[in-house]
Amino acid sequence: MSLSESQLEFEALLDYLKQNCSYDLTGYKHGTLMRRLRCRMQQLEIENYGNYLQYLQNHPDECGPLLNTILINYSGFFRDRDCWDYLANKIIPQIIASKHPDERIRVWSAGCASGQEVYTLVMLLAEALGIEQYLQRVQIFATDVDEDAVVEARRASYSDKDVTDIPSGLLSKYFQQIEQRYVFHFKLRRTIIFGHHDLAKNAPMSKIDLLVCRNVLIYFKTETQAKTLVRFHIALTSKGFLFLGNAESLSNDRQIFTPISLKHRIFAKGQNLTLQEHLLLRPQTLSKKADPLTTQIHMWKAAFETSPFAQLVVDRSGRLLLANEQAYALFGLKNSDIGARVQDLQMGRLINSSTFINQLNCDTHKLKPPADRHSLSHKNREWVTDNGTTYLDIHITPILDPSGKLLGTNFTFVDVTRNVWLKDEIERLNSALAKVTQELKQTKEVLDSTNKKFESSQKELESVHQELEFRSHS
Repeated sequence: MSLSESQLEFEALLDYLKQNCSYDLTGYKHGTLMRRLRCRMQQLEIENYGNYLQYLQNHPDECGPLLNTILINYSGFFRDRDCWDYLANKIIPQIIASKHPDERIRVWSAGCASGQEVYTLVMLLAEALGIEQYLQRVQIFATDVDEDAVVEARRASYSDKDVTDIPSGLLSKYFQQIEQRYVFHFKLRRTIIFGHHDLAKNAPMSKIDLLVCRNVLIYFKTETQAKTLVRFHIALTSKGFLFLGNAESLSNDRQIFTPISLKHRIFAKGQNLTLQEHLLLRPQTLSKKADPLTTQIHMWKAAFETSPFAQLVVDRSGRLLLANEQAYALFGLKNSDIGARVQDLQMGRLINSSTFINQLNCDTHKLKPPADRHSLSHKNREWVTDNGTTYLDIHITPILDPSGKLLGTNFTFVDVTRNVWLKDEIERLNSALAKVTQELKQTKEVLDSTNKKFESSQKELESVHQELEFRSHS
């Protein structure tokens, strides 16, 4: 087979994986992909890409083992220990110092593999903040393109060999030994949102203070690396840090990231992006004008995802359709919760009242007029979790199609806990003030009574004195 024929078959194989297995590997280095594909083909005793494509078509379950071969999910606790020491001693204290005491710290582990680096991050942050402060303040996003790896990371169960690099003090503090496995601290695990995410094409997380992506970029083509770094730049706050692997380097001419320690592969967010760098993220079009509706939908989606308030969309049947990052964090949602009935989720305690459900479950044959489908608001709803009580204002907005038919409902949750606390404090102070005022009034009344008695006694004394003087003169 000629080189061109082999290349065509290879391209056809990549296209099949993209269309049928939902894995777009076109942004990965072809040399790396070819080596790993050949490794899998040798295991199956298949000679060329064309035959392997036929095998894939006849064995759909082969997509999983193939992707496990391509996406080698190697990870380890405290891998490259000196880098983690530098992060713990120099970078994490800077992040904490840059925040207000009650301000959230957001971390993204991009390419989390089986979770060791995520839990290393948790341990370092919990050691720096203390467990209680960590639980209140830290939110971690752990993502990977390999869904099986994400499942393994979420399970947080490791063998004796896996945990050999964890210091004994941290191992006993943060892991529970169950039979022959070490399982990470359950409460701390709840601060992590795990999810499937493709760095080569998916939108980044937002408002990230520390982004950890170690030895993932080395598998990408130069153009894909550039696009990914632009996404990382967008993800980070102005004072955010990027932590890469020892095998990676930043080759961009402009310093959109500033080296903090090249030895430890840690960078700060640098110069602002140029228009050209922003355009890297635009989908390629073949000299067609952008569809205004598509552009509008993308803008609405971005506004929904980056809203500072937690938002949910529930369909007519009461199933969770969409949730933004803030909602994931507030309600401890998992990707598997999408599509579930709201009443079966913990948040059902908040939005499963008859008022809310009536907003959703109207008879399709007896639809209310659109004018009657007005927005609703509910104030100071309590949301009680192991981390404490949060008070929320809930705004409910019906989503209608052009004919007025109800499609679903948007829920927006505004955290008013501070307002409630301030109101309670004002009421407490007013109550204390009223008590003091009453005590002052009573004291004044006693003083007035005492003054009157004193004045009466004074008059009696003067009268006696006058009588004595009269007698002395007579």
